[in-house]
Amino acid sequence: MNAADDKTIVKEYFNSTGFDRWRRIYGDGEVNKVQLDIRTGHQQTVDTVLSWLMADNLAGLSICDAGCGVGSLSIPLAQAGAKVYASDISEKMVAEAKQRAEAELGNTANPTFIVQDLETLSGHYNTVICLDVLIHYPQDKADQMISHLSSMADSRLILSFAPKTLALSLLKKIGSFFPGASKATRAYLHREADVIKILESNGFSVQRQAMTRTRFYFSRILEASRS
Repeated sequence: MNAADDKTIVKEYFNSTGFDRWRRIYGDGEVNKVQLDIRTGHQQTVDTVLSWLMADNLAGLSICDAGCGVGSLSIPLAQAGAKVYASDISEKMVAEAKQRAEAELGNTANPTFIVQDLETLSGHYNTVICLDVLIHYPQDKADQMISHLSSMADSRLILSFAPKTLALSLLKKIGSFFPGASKATRAYLHREADVIKILESNGFSVQRQAMTRTRFYFSRILEASRS
């Protein structure tokens, strides 16, 4: 399966059955135990990134939330005063994010939500963030995406990815990694050394890192700044 096929599958999945599934996971309604575990893990990743960012004064800071989903990160960043440009490949995800932002923030132009894939994003921002997106793409395509996101980040780039370790590779092989219908998209693991290498080749150095680990959710988070 090539990268173009992966992108098409991701887009179609999150505009159909995947949207309903992940809207529940990213919400606060009743879900099964596996979905609750993934919800908990994803929220821990969001909370970690927020704690890093909230240590600074975000008022007026430009932030690109690439792959924003339903706005779990974009909305609190806007509430903190950042100027947020949020995008997602899924029209349904963006529509849901807009509804949630309006419910929490009222009729406001911040965050700005748009339907767009990572490759066609443009502009320059103080900080670019991309959480839980790279898992959908193989390493060569992920490298291209990281390089493109790096070109838009004036100061800082924050990424999360499912790390390629022996334990997680075995879990994925036996079918315990992101179980159930979430397998409608392929789950790609990435070696941390490969991610760091591509960051460094684009002039960034890792300043901070964290790991979110629950039973069914694994996410390595890297914060990199321009060297």
